Amino acid sequence: MKKAFITGITGQDGSYLAEFLLKKGYKVFGLTRRTSTQNFARIKHIVHDPNLKLISGDLIDQHSLTFALNDVKPDEIYNLAAQSFVQASWEQPVLTGEFTGIGVTRVLEAMRLVCPNAKFYQASSSEMFGKVRQTPQTEDTPFYPRSPYGVAKVYGHWITVNYRESYDMFAVSGILFNHESPRRGLEFVTRKIANAVARVKLGKQTHVELGNLDSKRDWGYAKDYVEAMWLMLQQDEPDDYVIATGETHSVREFLQLACKAAGIDDWKSIYKHNPLFDRPAEVDLLMGDPTKAKEKLGWKPSISFEELVKIMVEAELELEKKSEN
Repeated sequence: MKKAFITGITGQDGSYLAEFLLKKGYKVFGLTRRTSTQNFARIKHIVHDPNLKLISGDLIDQHSLTFALNDVKPDEIYNLAAQSFVQASWEQPVLTGEFTGIGVTRVLEAMRLVCPNAKFYQASSSEMFGKVRQTPQTEDTPFYPRSPYGVAKVYGHWITVNYRESYDMFAVSGILFNHESPRRGLEFVTRKIANAVARVKLGKQTHVELGNLDSKRDWGYAKDYVEAMWLMLQQDEPDDYVIATGETHSVREFLQLACKAAGIDDWKSIYKHNPLFDRPAEVDLLMGDPTKAKEKLGWKPSISFEELVKIMVEAELELEKKSEN
């Protein structure tokens, strides 16, 4: 039975990846931070699976990572943990650097010391492209991050390349473009829109407050994207891949489709601009080129943008209706 070690298992991607690997017959070990209140909402349906074990540790504590990996001796390591909310990275730039940047080095160093033959996956991000130098973005597009989060992700990406080349470790980065699902945190714009539109439809609120509607992103379905992570670690040679849909859509389009999915005719009547949600430095247009992933991994997205929005809005309607009971 293969063993996989996941940091960030309680997050959106971690929960979908754990599900995916359990179905593949893996023994899954998830790293969780010891806090007074544990947030297991996304993994509550699998938390009692006999092939899932949660281990206490922290990306800012080198010893806890080394101890955990020495105990598990995994075949595959997926580093998904990070301070992943871009907006918060301006308010907490040092913490973001510790978790999202230096934290990657700590995991790699623990792996180098106790299980150097494992395969390592680093969650890189399209936010590394920032002020894009070319469109669409490929594995060779230069980085120009526009937030402390993006900068930290660039560090994590290059330290992964450095360990691969310096120590001959199987270490890869998936440069994932935005990927959403009903398990997204409420602070993210897609979930925020889906939730607000559902609440408007049910008469629980009157408006959705948003920042820049013109920002464009390449949005995919998180459940599709975790399969790409796994596929990268099944290859004979380590390499980095852009994972994206190859399409770009604006925040405005997301809002319009969300209203359509909820049966709200006039999206403008429920929208309010709130400058507090505008970023200090905006990333205007992100669109990935997944050609390499399609050709080498045999991966492609299964859910369209419109289907994704519909899935998210329907999940929010169901959630908000349940909360009434």
